[in-house]
Amino acid sequence: MNKVISAGLELMPPAFEAGLDTWSSGDGTPGSDTYDGAPNAAIVVADPDFAGCLEMQKLQATQKLRYMGKTPLLPGCYLQVKARIKAVSGALPTVRIAGWAGDSSDTHVGGVIEVGATTTLTSYGTVVEVTAIIGTGARQGVDMPWGLAAGYGHLGLDLIGPNGGVVRIDDIEVTDVTSAFLRDMLSRVDVTDYGAIGDDVTDNTAAFEAADAAAAGRQILVPAGAFFLAQTVSLNNPVYFEGSLRMPVDKILLLRKNFDFPSYAAAFADEETGFKKAFQALLNSSDHESLDLGGRMVTVTAPIDMQAAVPNRSSYSTRRVVRNGQFSATGGAAWDTETWSEQATYDTNDPRKLKNVSNIANIPVGALVEGSGVGREIYVRSKNTGAGEITLSAPLYDAAGTQVFTFKDFKYLLDFSGFSALSKFGMTEVEIQCNSHCSALRLPSAGTVFSLDHCFISRPKDRGITSIGSGCQGILVDNCQFLSAEEAEDVPDRSSVGINVNANDAKLRNNRVTKFRHFALLAGANNTITGNHFFQGDGVAGGVRTAGVVLATTYCATTVSDNYVDNCFIEWTNEQDPTPDFSNGFSFSALSITDNVFLSSDVAPWFSYVVVKPYGTGHFLNGVSISGNKFRSINGYIDRADRVDTSFSDLEFNRCKSVFFEGNTFHGISTEVASPLRLRHEQATVASSWAVSTDGGLPFQGHARAVDAVVAIGPMRDSAGTYKYPRPYVQLEKGSNKDEIRLNWGESLRGEVQVVVRVDK
Repeated sequence: MNKVISAGLELMPPAFEAGLDTWSSGDGTPGSDTYDGAPNAAIVVADPDFAGCLEMQKLQATQKLRYMGKTPLLPGCYLQVKARIKAVSGALPTVRIAGWAGDSSDTHVGGVIEVGATTTLTSYGTVVEVTAIIGTGARQGVDMPWGLAAGYGHLGLDLIGPNGGVVRIDDIEVTDVTSAFLRDMLSRVDVTDYGAIGDDVTDNTAAFEAADAAAAGRQILVPAGAFFLAQTVSLNNPVYFEGSLRMPVDKILLLRKNFDFPSYAAAFADEETGFKKAFQALLNSSDHESLDLGGRMVTVTAPIDMQAAVPNRSSYSTRRVVRNGQFSATGGAAWDTETWSEQATYDTNDPRKLKNVSNIANIPVGALVEGSGVGREIYVRSKNTGAGEITLSAPLYDAAGTQVFTFKDFKYLLDFSGFSALSKFGMTEVEIQCNSHCSALRLPSAGTVFSLDHCFISRPKDRGITSIGSGCQGILVDNCQFLSAEEAEDVPDRSSVGINVNANDAKLRNNRVTKFRHFALLAGANNTITGNHFFQGDGVAGGVRTAGVVLATTYCATTVSDNYVDNCFIEWTNEQDPTPDFSNGFSFSALSITDNVFLSSDVAPWFSYVVVKPYGTGHFLNGVSISGNKFRSINGYIDRADRVDTSFSDLEFNRCKSVFFEGNTFHGISTEVASPLRLRHEQATVASSWAVSTDGGLPFQGHARAVDAVVAIGPMRDSAGTYKYPRPYVQLEKGSNKDEIRLNWGESLRGEVQVVVRVDK
């Protein structure tokens, strides 16, 4: 680049022979003294070395020579000032290139270097050349960096040292040497050409913005150095980083043309900081809906507080996605779980509060709550330190009164809990490698439609995805893999949970989940769990198994379909009910478990695939469909596929409604279950009342509450063998377990019938 050619700039001062009235003995500014008629200056026409030149006697401590014309200095340009000089007589002075920097208002630009390197004349008649380079940027080789404020200069030289000596000076030359400084001139604009200084102290905001304005589609170069930006900077052209940036946490870097993690990692020379600043920009720009990690692995040394990375936003509700990369936790004390045991009071009349909490200031939002009468996956949603109150993610089933609770603060690689609300945020094709050091994701307190698609949650220490409030509303988890850190542990020793959900409308679809204590605990309604494969076995002979999916609300309105439920079971509880005894409502209702593969191997015979666990009395089944499933036990039979866990209470089977348990297949299971249940009963001896037992074949060992049909298989006969064609009446809920019916014929008969019995009305 040469502005003399490209922009038609006039850089060269006139020859001395043209007159000394344009050459100043001061700064060169208008009104300063000139050498025209000065007693110590004269034109020499025929010097053997210079032809025409200026002869000058040094009379002042600093004898200045300045061109009074304005030599322009454009952003990004570098000018070389050259003078040839020789001593003629008298004391030998020292010479240097010098100038006066002026701005567009003809005001002096202070604080810049206005002199070049010095050269001392050592003999008479010897021609010495002195040079200096002036430019906007403080680059190597630039003697006088003037920054962007300077628009022109009065250029020349200084004589310093002893007075009295006489020198002759050839015409001063000013040339454009920008091309010597700019690499790849057609494609890059260097920020240092616009005044940037990589000293990690100077605020380079204006220089970066000026370089961006000049780039016009070309690439901006940030050369080696540490560049501080004190303000938010938005760059509209692509940027290449050789050096690094430092910015305050609350200031934003917007790379509009190369908005991706690799660029931010290069910009801040640190992967964690780069990701935080990229995420900050993602939530502060309308140009990009997603942050591409570029297939890179982000090494993380401590939990990332996602809201703290965006201090200007406590909530966000526009769709944003992080995609295509990995996060990997390294070891260290930063990941250690913190635990507190503190006294608090629980009142079922205010079921989501702990009150009078001791040392509440120590207990963080997002901590897991444990104690007597506390269900699984209860978290601190918020707290009021002044009032000594904690708001819980869900009620407690049997904790009324005062007790000591345990609070565990797991550490999460990506922690969104600082957001009061975050909606429509997603992660796609991202692997979160916890490496047994930490948990993976903690969701915000509120928000809707957090989504994960084709992601990996790998080896979380405690939790995969944790919801501490309603930030899980409508959560979408599709095509993901949850890989446990506890695969080597026996089932009873596992404690990790893949995901918990407190709010409604969760969708867990087509995921693969390995050997957690629980894959999912869902405490809301209207859930869809379909196409997943979750397995939780171990190598213990006759071993126990834990629930794969826990449904923790009675009216769950949930569909569980087309899953592979491998060495675990579906558990249905009301453990988040502050008054778990049934008083009103629908009780255990609105659940469909259809077309799943249930498989177990080498388990205890009392193991079952579908378990209902009421935490209070009076509950019943009300609208439950379990159909089309394939139940199979290998390496040993199990008693039955379904079971009520009566640790707290049994179901009231005399109240069951609309229970359908049909079309399932059973292999390796002693008791096959159905409702409607088809039975064949043969009465070998005559009797007027036949007792027909279901032999435990009704769902959950329920009562025989209805008979849909009684069909005779062949004729009835009396004691004499005479054919009879009577019509019986039925008595229900007979026997000690109320799982028998009585067929009453009105006379003593023998024969065979098929009966269709139901567990409901």
